[in-house]
Amino acid sequence: MTSQPEFPATRLRRLRYNPQVRRLIRKTRISASQLILPLFVRTGKNVRQPIISMPGQFQLSVDQLVIEAQEAFQLGLGGIILFGIPHEKDSTGSDSYADEGIIQQGIRAVKDAVPELLVISDVCFCEYTDHGHCGVINEKTGHMDVDNDATLELLALQTISHAHAGVDIVAPSGMMDGMIGAIRSALDSEGFSHLPIISYAAKYASGFYGPFRDAAESTPQFGDRRTYQMDPTAVAEQALREVALDLSEGADMIMIKPAMAYLDIVHMVQQNFPGVPLAAYNVSGEFSMIKAAAERGWIDEQAVAMESLTAIQRAGAQIILTYWAKEVAAWLRT
Repeated sequence: MTSQPEFPATRLRRLRYNPQVRRLIRKTRISASQLILPLFVRTGKNVRQPIISMPGQFQLSVDQLVIEAQEAFQLGLGGIILFGIPHEKDSTGSDSYADEGIIQQGIRAVKDAVPELLVISDVCFCEYTDHGHCGVINEKTGHMDVDNDATLELLALQTISHAHAGVDIVAPSGMMDGMIGAIRSALDSEGFSHLPIISYAAKYASGFYGPFRDAAESTPQFGDRRTYQMDPTAVAEQALREVALDLSEGADMIMIKPAMAYLDIVHMVQQNFPGVPLAAYNVSGEFSMIKAAAERGWIDEQAVAMESLTAIQRAGAQIILTYWAKEVAAWLRT
């Protein structure tokens, strides 16, 4: 850095004194078109079931999902990402790859009602399995772990069913080794070579997912997910290896999850893979903590939410998945 004149010749407050000047030189600008709204779809009709641990969020039947999708489009959001909650769960999460599965119904209904709205589908099994893990359980290992390679075959089936339903982007989130290659190969062989993949390339075994597990009814029935999700204490460069592998297998975009506790990872990925579209997931625990503090009057929800999203974007994320998406779009209009 070159030397600068010292105070009083240099007064950085000159750039802060006038609000118009502050706006003029602002670099980080949140817009509705960067935001993706996560939504939870379940069976039934006219269902709008509150998620107690996530104030203002709901499990939605397909008809109510369509209403939310229409509102998201009217607000100018970048899109929505769908998570399915089936009526029945089994050991392989078969509803996730059934033609008439809940997520497939949701995709078709939204694309029929709002064809211009970008629809992303979460590709995983934890919402669909009766054991709550992200794949097929291999009981032969002695510690009931997820069978990585058997799960890849079902991930391919799930992805193809979403593609046939009309999804715009698929987002595999299970952190299985080789999942991007298996999904890319399946899509290409079925004539969906145009369909992009946004990979949860660096998804950590985080304590911030608690409210989501309530929302998706996906709490593991035994053990945890640390054998496949990343260790929060691992060397940061491990995330770069994960990203590089997924890109080499055909990922088109990359996602980091969670966002706030991993801004260093977001920034490292942005610096090391310039030009690759980068998303960060502002997860349920981050959302609910701010909601809870705001409800008690301890903080200003809008100010803290916007500051958090600004930090995520400043770290390098171009796309932000957030439960505040609708509120932010409304705030930006005022």
